[in-house]
Amino acid sequence: MSWLGPEGWQAVTLSLKVSIWASLLTLPFGIFTAYALARWHFPGKQLVNGLVHLPLILPPVVTGYLLLLAFGTQGPLGSLLQPLGISFAFRWTGAALAAAIMGFPLMVRAIRLSIEAVDPKLEEAAATLGASPLWVFGTVTLPLILPGVIAGTILGFAKAMGEFGATITFVSNIPGQTQTLPSAIYAFLQVPGGESAALRLVLISVGVAMTALILSEILARRASKRLGGM
Repeated sequence: MSWLGPEGWQAVTLSLKVSIWASLLTLPFGIFTAYALARWHFPGKQLVNGLVHLPLILPPVVTGYLLLLAFGTQGPLGSLLQPLGISFAFRWTGAALAAAIMGFPLMVRAIRLSIEAVDPKLEEAAATLGASPLWVFGTVTLPLILPGVIAGTILGFAKAMGEFGATITFVSNIPGQTQTLPSAIYAFLQVPGGESAALRLVLISVGVAMTALILSEILARRASKRLGGM
């Protein structure tokens, strides 16, 4: 704790909190969106695909500014949610929202590739036996795409851990409230003599990212082996 310091420790714990919530809460939407883009044909499909991947193309600051316009206290969505006690601007929940949106395209991409690799004839065979579409997805498709789901979730988590531009634009850089790991590194680098503290946070950031990637690979391989033995 003393090696990291209280402010650095707060940034690490807040980043983990934000990243976990961002990846878990977007997972159902990521699976649904990936399945729709991989299997369904509907008007405006390319537009939806473009909107999903838009955060990867736009500068993160632009994404954060759009979130501020939409979910700020005076924004159309923020003003509707505020009477319900739901607020995003300048709070850790806003950091989680920004991180979720930035990591969503990576999650959808990984899951969509897994779905496209599944032979549709397997799903059709289950459907001909009288299974409902939801039952087919839960018993046939989901087990087969599990490695992709795991990889997408970990990628979303890792992206959320490293998100900076959209987060600092939307929720600012408030220590203990919205200061995530990248924001803390940036803040330390603005202070004379803060390079050593920033370096420690950089090492932690690299360690968390590498751990997430290695864990993703291990879990994906285990899931693939389990499916191969079925």
